Amino acid sequence: MAEQQSNVAVLGGGSFGTALASIAADNGANVRQWLRDEALVAQINREHRNGRYLPDYAINPAVTASTDLKSVLTGAELVLIAIPSKAFRSVVQAAKPWLSPEQILVSTTKGIEQDGFLLMSQVLEQETGFPHIGVIAGPNLASEIADKQLTATVIASADALTRTRVQQVLGCRYFRVYASNDRQGVELGGALKNIYAIAAGMAAALGMGENTRSMLMTRALAEMSRFAVAQGANPMTFLGLAGVGDLIVTCSSNLSRNYRVGHALGTGLSLEEAVAALGQVAEGVNTVKLVCAKAREMGVYMPLAEGLNRVLFEGVPAEDMAGTLMMGEQSSDVEFILPREAVQQAHREQAHQDQQGSGGSHE
Repeated sequence: MAEQQSNVAVLGGGSFGTALASIAADNGANVRQWLRDEALVAQINREHRNGRYLPDYAINPAVTASTDLKSVLTGAELVLIAIPSKAFRSVVQAAKPWLSPEQILVSTTKGIEQDGFLLMSQVLEQETGFPHIGVIAGPNLASEIADKQLTATVIASADALTRTRVQQVLGCRYFRVYASNDRQGVELGGALKNIYAIAAGMAAALGMGENTRSMLMTRALAEMSRFAVAQGANPMTFLGLAGVGDLIVTCSSNLSRNYRVGHALGTGLSLEEAVAALGQVAEGVNTVKLVCAKAREMGVYMPLAEGLNRVLFEGVPAEDMAGTLMMGEQSSDVEFILPREAVQQAHREQAHQDQQGSGGSHE
């Protein structure tokens, strides 16, 4: 619980930003929320409801919405930025005249900027140079948070003040906030799992079983951690809420936007039709292209992501890709214990011995 009244600004009128605004207000904070949509601003202020993104849930009446960035940001101690990745930088740039180094800036966006392969916290650093920057990620379905279902999240920052104040402002009887200093790992976990949620939704629609889903999620975790470590993250982070926690809920729930896109694809809709039917941003669609390109550049092995990329953008049938993946190279389960290269070397050595033995039998 917040120990004193805080001034909190939330940039973004989507489901997660709205849910966090209501939590902060439940904790006694003075909360102002910025949205572009004047009609939605009027509805939030009049009916205390976000009819577009969280139509079935009440918002704390203390949340005040506005289309004016200056009025929302002036005097805010904590700024939560819940903007889709494609618009994230432009909103931060528009907000800069009313941001100051004393403020705590926290991204809640689970995406990657295409130019330069930048995470949202890195965009914040580039645009502001401020010291108090963090990210929130975890198994956080917004509708369940709005319904006050018991939920946990992670605030990740190298800055202790950022971690502590976010825990104070957002932690409450139904929303528990854990701390991490691995901002890179937590943010990558939030972005990468969206890729595999699409694959999980597709697998469910195609009638694949629980064994398949379990295999998909655990091998997804292996790919996520492999990629993140190559980017400087700590692999242990992926055992926490922002790794395995977020992956489980996103790959299992029809409330997940990326899962729903994958499920729609599995029923035969085109990618354009699936995204249009969702009516919201599914970050995984953009993320898979960016991650696959970056993985190739770094030489990181990501067969699931590459397979999904071919299904989404090259027209390869999902069933065919699943068969191809199953017949791929035999590898290590947990490569931080048994390196993948050691398994490959053992196969090469055995193949060489088998070849020699076969050759000897014909002499």
